[in-house]
Amino acid sequence: MVKFEDERAFPVTMTDGPESTITNLGMTLRDYFAAKAMQGFLSGPMDRVEFEGDADVARISYIMADAMLAERDK
Repeated sequence: MVKFEDERAFPVTMTDGPESTITNLGMTLRDYFAAKAMQGFLSGPMDRVEFEGDADVARISYIMADAMLAERDK
């Protein structure tokens, strides 16, 4: 399985004065794509897709995320 752990969605660095910096790396791009895929699955008619529980939805969402990232790198 391909790992895309270094790519991040929505990283933020905030500075509050000259000596105070807060960095939030954000979620991974893989997690963001999986969330979007899951949102798409769950927003449509559920009679079109057969899931065997919540874990199945999550697993398939990450499969889709990996496919999106692989296609993006071509």
